[in-house]
Amino acid sequence: MSGAPAAAPSGRAGPAHRGTASSGGSLTGTGSLLRFMLRRDRIWLPAWVLGMTAMLAYFASALGLVLDEESLASFAVFATNPVMALVGGPAYGFDDITAARFLVGMYGAYLMIGAALMSIMTVSRHTRVEEQSGRAELVRASVVGRHAPLAAVLLLVTLMNLLTAGLMTAVFYASPTEPGSLGSSLLFGCSVGAAGLVFAGIAAVTVQLSPYSRAASGGAGAVLAASFAVRGLGDMSAVQGGELDWLSWLSPFGWSQQTAPLVLDRWWPLAISLAATALLLLAGFALQSRRDLAAGILPDRLGSAAAPRWLRGSFSLAFRLQRAGLAWWSFALLAGGVVFGAFLQPMAENAEGMPAEILAVFGGSGGMVDGYLGFMGVYFAIIAAVCAILSAQGLRGEEQSARAESVLAAAVSRSGWILSWAAVSALGSLCLLAAAGLGEGLGAALSTGDWGLLGPTLLGHVAHAPAVWSLLGLALALYGIAPRLIGLTWAVFAYGAVLSLFGDMMELDDAVLGTSVFRHIGQYPAEDVSWAAVGVLAGIALLLAGVGVGGFRRRDLAGA
Repeated sequence: MSGAPAAAPSGRAGPAHRGTASSGGSLTGTGSLLRFMLRRDRIWLPAWVLGMTAMLAYFASALGLVLDEESLASFAVFATNPVMALVGGPAYGFDDITAARFLVGMYGAYLMIGAALMSIMTVSRHTRVEEQSGRAELVRASVVGRHAPLAAVLLLVTLMNLLTAGLMTAVFYASPTEPGSLGSSLLFGCSVGAAGLVFAGIAAVTVQLSPYSRAASGGAGAVLAASFAVRGLGDMSAVQGGELDWLSWLSPFGWSQQTAPLVLDRWWPLAISLAATALLLLAGFALQSRRDLAAGILPDRLGSAAAPRWLRGSFSLAFRLQRAGLAWWSFALLAGGVVFGAFLQPMAENAEGMPAEILAVFGGSGGMVDGYLGFMGVYFAIIAAVCAILSAQGLRGEEQSARAESVLAAAVSRSGWILSWAAVSALGSLCLLAAAGLGEGLGAALSTGDWGLLGPTLLGHVAHAPAVWSLLGLALALYGIAPRLIGLTWAVFAYGAVLSLFGDMMELDDAVLGTSVFRHIGQYPAEDVSWAAVGVLAGIALLLAGVGVGGFRRRDLAGA
């Protein structure tokens, strides 16, 4: 083979070669791998960075052009609303609100989520996916140190977050919202980048724990969801004068939001983010030193010598592969629902004192209870959609690791394999919404004493399942046709989530708001469920899944 080194007659070439490899230690070849990763990500890197920057530019332009002084004055009341604190953050400076402060306070958290997802997916793709596919073994057979791949991808992610922070600073400073201060604009951009760096460190740890990229990404995603929920609980408590405001300081999102750009301009909370990132990276490298290539720190359990009857099919196999993740997500949403439902009573008690703008969102003081529960149904549907998309991406991991090829070599059709996976993902997302609705209903009933809220709350959450399925169907369609494009589902998801949560505040036309999959079913019990929308979205999901099945049957496997 041309790549094999020639034997040296003197016998010195081999030892000299090994000496060169060891001279750089465990980081040998980091620069070369970084250049290779930059070449591989020549499309995804600018897509992530420019995409998030374009999102900020859109928000800034729309708010700067739409919001006048009267509109801003009406939005200032959001600072006292616990739901808005849950959705956006602590709303610093809303007592003297400007368009720039409104953008930072209500939209900044979602730019941070975008940076976090960018970091998680990039780290997982260049580490655990490479080990699953066997490519990492070939790379490590060359003059490459043990920690070089992880170091290279972390440098890549750092570069991506720095570019994102720099471009966001420039776009925000030059936007129609007129922040006025370059330093404050830079602080806002750095707060977004800092959140991305923390989750790069979290992903560097989770990819060491499990030998499967799906589990590694899912674990980091679960930490992301928990961080956002903890931050939300702390901010909700803060605006109500509660004693749980300290929870915000336990979340990476809280650290970035506590910088309060354009108001307090505090740089020191970012030191917490950087310190946490450094500790997580050290933990990631330490864990990598304690495991073998393609293995995980957490050992796999030995299976039975003979498979039980229920495991002798593609559906049961898909369930077994996804059951651990679904169990953890279900527990998290159940617990989150109970906690958020418990906030219903204090909101209902203070409804009369809330501004008219807030009451209008939830149907007036008499409809505050139903309005809050209906809004939370959409909120949990957005979270469940994250799990569904991650589950669909697991198909690509199974294919790249050649496990799918082994399954399909048996008496399993391609259609049966992908449809079984899709069915488990769809039923799993339905269970997640049921768990969230059950928890929300229990929390609301316990706090108000009205057990009649349990049924409507459960129905209001479960009704949003077709919206989640439509995004799952899109991911399946992209996987079947062009697996490399499955990440575009995240762009559609982010677009729909932003319109659902913030479209009314931006005073967008109904035609624009209708392009979000989360806007059609209705926020039950505050609004009637649109069963026509339920049927249409479910039909769209089935159609997209069929497109994915057709594409998958006609293309070659990645490992073939």
